[in-house]
Amino acid sequence: MMTIILLTLSNIFMTFAWYGHLKYRSAPIFKVIVVSWLIAFAEYCFQVPANRIGSYEFTTAQLKTIQEAITLVVFSVFSVLYLKEDLRWNYFLGFAMMVGAVFVIFKKW
Repeated sequence: MMTIILLTLSNIFMTFAWYGHLKYRSAPIFKVIVVSWLIAFAEYCFQVPANRIGSYEFTTAQLKTIQEAITLVVFSVFSVLYLKEDLRWNYFLGFAMMVGAVFVIFKKW
């Protein structure tokens, strides 16, 4: 469970580092880059331990799949609440296909 919590925190920081500046398009690009890198540093402080701890329980493919699934959830919430964008039906269909990929990767074949 610690891996999931750390990956979620990591993804929150990552999403703000990558997309948070889009709300402030008039900010100078150099400033945006510096602030994004500072936020990304915090992201790495959660991501690296998450992967280290998770590697004892999951394969690296499983860790990456968990991270991507969490990213979809975090990004969806972020885009609706922070960027005020709508989620469209085709986004949900695409996300559902990715959930199918999670099933395939975690299924014991």
